[in-house]
Amino acid sequence: MNRRTLLTGGAVGALAVVLPVGAEGAPLVKARTDAEIYGVPTVDPLISQRADPWITRPVNGTYYFTGSVPEYDRLVVRGASSIEGLATAEESVIWRRPTSGRMGGHIWAPELHRIGGKWYIYFAAGDAGDVFRIRTYVMESALDDPRDPAGWTLKGQLITEWDGFTLDATSFTHRGRQYLVWAQSEPEIAVNTSLYIAEMANPWTFRSKPTRIATPTKSWEIIGFKVNEGPAVLIRNGKVFITYSASATDANYCMGLLTAPAGADLLQRASWTKSPDPIFVSNEATSRFGPGHNSFTVAEDGKTDVLVYHARDYKQITGDPLYDPNRHTRVQKVYWHEDGTPLLGIPVGSGGPIVRLSPSDRPRSFVKHVGDAFQVAHAPRELELTQFRFVKAADGTETVQSVDQPTKFLVVSGATVSLGTTGTPVTRIAARGGGVHIRVAPGQFLHHRNGQLTVAAKATEFKLS
Repeated sequence: MNRRTLLTGGAVGALAVVLPVGAEGAPLVKARTDAEIYGVPTVDPLISQRADPWITRPVNGTYYFTGSVPEYDRLVVRGASSIEGLATAEESVIWRRPTSGRMGGHIWAPELHRIGGKWYIYFAAGDAGDVFRIRTYVMESALDDPRDPAGWTLKGQLITEWDGFTLDATSFTHRGRQYLVWAQSEPEIAVNTSLYIAEMANPWTFRSKPTRIATPTKSWEIIGFKVNEGPAVLIRNGKVFITYSASATDANYCMGLLTAPAGADLLQRASWTKSPDPIFVSNEATSRFGPGHNSFTVAEDGKTDVLVYHARDYKQITGDPLYDPNRHTRVQKVYWHEDGTPLLGIPVGSGGPIVRLSPSDRPRSFVKHVGDAFQVAHAPRELELTQFRFVKAADGTETVQSVDQPTKFLVVSGATVSLGTTGTPVTRIAARGGGVHIRVAPGQFLHHRNGQLTVAAKATEFKLS
């Protein structure tokens, strides 16, 4: 197996745990594989040339996907029993734009929602004579399967407070109330789009007046265009989180975060706090550029939150980035800080399942690299510095690959552990507590002591998460 295969994940993620006969460290419970620990598909991209991706939570055992197509001319839906299955699922065209008049222009950013026993698609459409006269429209289907074109009827335009550029509507229910969040240009505000929220009387009619909850003011929100758009809602840990996208749709595209207490009045602007810095940005090392317009779903275990987003594999774009077709749908795991806030890390590159390592004597701490040095840190926010892949070699040993520096691996020199370009082969040995000992040489193991990672004859048990 060559090095390129290793770096692109051709043999990544099998749990190479050695179980020596009669070994004292033999596990009392069956060890989970790295894929089971990570819990999210690692095929990347999941779906090519589909931007603004939306994956539902499973409905009657089926995940449904929709997104923008490069031609901006139709609405598509595909379904599968797993997230990974969406990659090869047949795609159904449930609607095509008319050849003239209203909705005959650009068709953008559809979202598929199950509300009150029916399916609804919110989407943005321009007109044939003015493709950028973007407004939001709503379609409805009473059929159980949203892939069936026969079920869909147009409910009409979503009529907002003022007639202006409107897109990226998303719906959610919280404490018995149905809300809509969307992006719109507001008269007399010198930005492209801001974010608004309102309560709904039904999926196509507002009950309340809109409240502007975010407008682009920060330096990372106004590159190319002054944009807050693409909201997505995640309710966890006593808080309502809204991720959103900012700046132009090139490599400057990135994601921000709004947070409100779950018990707050969501229609009050003061309930929402904007994080000062973006939470998800382009990454040169992993070759993922312009990550954004995300949605959230949940993995097959019903618990693991999944980030769904689009990004390109390259930075330089010829012409208008809006017409570059290679914004691909990708998925990766959402992690949670112990204070209840989400950790997205970086848009990860190609490869197998990702794990974090916690020494059993400090279960709320993680192995983390700082530059090329290693330490063990309590609940770090820099998720990407704590993420690794175990890459299996032909002889059964593994190397430990950094996720945010994929050309670097764990290297052992004497008792020193660092990152380098040539990884030290290691062997994982199942430990009695359900974790692993990591052997780096005969009789020598990774060892944690006082926040430092070193090598010793005494093995530290590491839990994988």
